[in-house]
Amino acid sequence: MKRTVTTLQKAKEEGKKISMLTCYDYTTACIVEEAGIDCVLIGDSLGMTMLGYDDTLPVTMEDMIHHTRAVSRGLSNTFLVADMPFLSYQTSIYDAVMNAGRLVKEGHAQAVKLEGGAKVCPQIEAIVKADIPVVAHIGLTPQSVNAFGGFKVQGKTTDNAKQLIEDALAVEKAGAFMVVLECVPAKLASLISKKLSIPTIGIGAGAGCDGQVLVYQDMLGMFNGIKPKFVKHFANIGEEMKKAFMAYDEEVKACSFPAEEHTFAISDEVMKELN
Repeated sequence: MKRTVTTLQKAKEEGKKISMLTCYDYTTACIVEEAGIDCVLIGDSLGMTMLGYDDTLPVTMEDMIHHTRAVSRGLSNTFLVADMPFLSYQTSIYDAVMNAGRLVKEGHAQAVKLEGGAKVCPQIEAIVKADIPVVAHIGLTPQSVNAFGGFKVQGKTTDNAKQLIEDALAVEKAGAFMVVLECVPAKLASLISKKLSIPTIGIGAGAGCDGQVLVYQDMLGMFNGIKPKFVKHFANIGEEMKKAFMAYDEEVKACSFPAEEHTFAISDEVMKELN
């Protein structure tokens, strides 16, 4: 069934959980589609997962449009959300609407996501008025990593928790049809989910949210080093890929690949004429 803003809202109302994964390329998009995932997020996390940056800040609109367009070609039923990168919407309402429009028109996104609470409500309202669905993102907002002083859990004090609730209600009122809650204490995220009529998607925010999102490389174990607390490895694809690459390297150097069954024949008569 084709996922839309309407079907996602209906899932919330019926108590059905929503699955979301990041995706950045056509091949992976085809697999995600076949797996029946509800939503794909072309996250500005591609800055780290695909481009090798330390954070999301260097990602450009051109980066986002390029990857969104590629992913869109692999999807038929999965709902496609594209991130608005740093400084694509903070500078002005005009920039916000124009850049959101580019992600839809050029990237073929069905919705855009932007970070921030009440302070970005004017941008949310304007984008929605342009008939572009908006996903809000509150809690740990990676584009604010320098202001936060690092990647830290948000909403642990009374004042911060109240601010998150206010932000959630504000983005809903501004017209967002869904909101991502990142690195928020589980009980607080559950409370926010109950207060909102729109779906909440958690990442490091507990099972009380209406859905969940993970970076697909994280959940497949494709990164070495620090694993965030909220990540579960559903498979160790990274290790399997490394084993396959090592086996290929070994066979190439041992001259056992390609074998005869991997080659194409030519008649001896033709070869005689060439000698």
